[in-house]
Amino acid sequence: MDINVNNDFEEIRVKDVYIVDIFADPTPMVLLENMEGNLLPMFIGHLEALSIGNVLKKISPPRPMAHDLMMNIFDRLGIKIECVMIDDKVDKIYYARLLIRKDSNVMQFDARPSDCIALALRAGAPIRIRKKVLESSEVEMSKLDGARVINIFG
Repeated sequence: MDINVNNDFEEIRVKDVYIVDIFADPTPMVLLENMEGNLLPMFIGHLEALSIGNVLKKISPPRPMAHDLMMNIFDRLGIKIECVMIDDKVDKIYYARLLIRKDSNVMQFDARPSDCIALALRAGAPIRIRKKVLESSEVEMSKLDGARVINIFG
């Protein structure tokens, strides 16, 4: 399986993690950005936001979080994270796959995008999104006007 040649996908990066007061409760959001500067806000869980934020801000918690534990396990077992593929969005829910390599075998696992992103950031692995998912989901930052956006890590 050649994971590097697929014109349906483009690489994105994590811009930052925020708390957005747009719903009844403050909600964590990871903001993704492609190379052209198009933005995709993805609402995630609080623990995943903390985990992603820790990597972005180079913060090491005193004890390993779940994603740190997974990376330690992968490292000991000789498993490499190849990439993350954000494939689809159905009813406001994003779907992703984590692609890992053990020796010459590449395996795919269905996973939440937030978990995949937290792992990819730790491994320095690329995060890719299906172009049609990005195009149907991207927003301008002005669309978040009226929302209270708090960068949780300053």
